[in-house]
Amino acid sequence: MDAALWSSLSALLGAAVGGGISYLLNRQQFRHQMRVLQEQNKAEFMAETTARHFLGHKGFTDRSFETLRRALGGFTDDELRKILVRAGAIRVYREDGSEWWRLLSRMEEYIERKQLDQIAREIETS
Repeated sequence: MDAALWSSLSALLGAAVGGGISYLLNRQQFRHQMRVLQEQNKAEFMAETTARHFLGHKGFTDRSFETLRRALGGFTDDELRKILVRAGAIRVYREDGSEWWRLLSRMEEYIERKQLDQIAREIETS
């Protein structure tokens, strides 16, 4: 092989190695920055995690705002609503005017349950 090909391959290999090292260092720096931010905002992150836990319970697709407020004390009502939205929840109002929350990711499960309840009621009335 001639010298021009060797120098081109060497430059390409050097760029690939340098790029790989740069990528790994940036990824490590990003992870570190995320950990620092999570530590600085630990209360909010933990509140979101707790909200997801309560709203993700197998037995309940919906939770009343009152239940969530008791479980996630230390926040004003509006702060708690913001936390619930960041956790991926949506608010619904029941016929009695009470405020309920459910995860948007569980909407299919909620609709399926409603349909099954409707079918069960139709069977009972038949």
